[in-house]
Amino acid sequence: AEALQRLREVFDIEELPPDVLPRKKPPQFMVDLFNKVADANGITRAPGLLQGDVVRSFEDRVHVDHHHFYFDISAMEKGEQMLKAEFRVFKLKRTHRSRRSDMQHFCKVEVYELLESENKPHKKHLIASRLLSLYTEGWEVFNVTQTVSKWVGNSSSNHGFWITATHVSNHEMEHNVVTFAKSQSALQESRNALLVLFTNSNKRRSHSFKQTLPNLMPHVFLKTLLSRPRAAAAAAARSPLAACHRRELYVDFHAIGWSGWIIYPSGYNAFYCRGSCIFPLGESLNATNHATVQSIVYTLKLSQDVSMPCCVPDELKSLNLLYFDDKQNVVLKNYKDMVATRCGCH
Repeated sequence: AEALQRLREVFDIEELPPDVLPRKKPPQFMVDLFNKVADANGITRAPGLLQGDVVRSFEDRVHVDHHHFYFDISAMEKGEQMLKAEFRVFKLKRTHRSRRSDMQHFCKVEVYELLESENKPHKKHLIASRLLSLYTEGWEVFNVTQTVSKWVGNSSSNHGFWITATHVSNHEMEHNVVTFAKSQSALQESRNALLVLFTNSNKRRSHSFKQTLPNLMPHVFLKTLLSRPRAAAAAAARSPLAACHRRELYVDFHAIGWSGWIIYPSGYNAFYCRGSCIFPLGESLNATNHATVQSIVYTLKLSQDVSMPCCVPDELKSLNLLYFDDKQNVVLKNYKDMVATRCGCH
């Protein structure tokens, strides 16, 4: 229990989300974003691919009105810094073509912030406007950072967005010429509108665990989470200590009861470092000059108080998790310094 509590601290989880299996399908945008920034094991492909360290997606909660889109963003954490907000909506193509020769093939789409609740006369503020083709379909992305920043500071001001689509010909103005997808059927679930927030958690996760992580993984994770037969572990303990090197340490989210809310990955290899740092220290041991001197003093027994240098991670990569929060919003979060990619004597 104590080990799992420490694991929750590492992953910055105050309360475990409920087991949401059988669960709804996550938005394809979030799955694609995870695959862009991480490999199949959740390891970050390259730094700088993600803006901030948290991406939160909120699905539209209005299922009837094709103009009104509302997102409950109350899952935002205190102190979380919003960097960018995107309103993503799927425009459906117009099914019938006009026979009129003066009919233009474009419509004007406008996105408004609703300033009052839905049951009042619609007071609204224009956020964005663009021309779109009537006869094509696809995702439209609107930058709504300024508006959502206001909602984060004052949740009561969040009444959602309102979209209009008008068409101007030589003779008249036509309204509602195109519609935007709503999650009314299984077919359209993947086209449901999304509000996507890119944020910084501003939690000192990396700093507070950086020094404890090398010790935490071998001693806590190894005993509680590593799916390695006990006989093999005992045999390794009896064998002569090899030179410092990296060993596998697989963290299985199913084994610890987290598979119900974590979408990807199903687990990951954290790795750990084990072995001796006895002089002479080869280049492969990535030893510091200080560790080299310490190993010489230890080997020559020049001081009884000096121990052998430690075999620890000297290069770490970040891990990405795609998961459901306690309100079933899909979140992509990046955790720094979670995977040992290289070991050395220090």
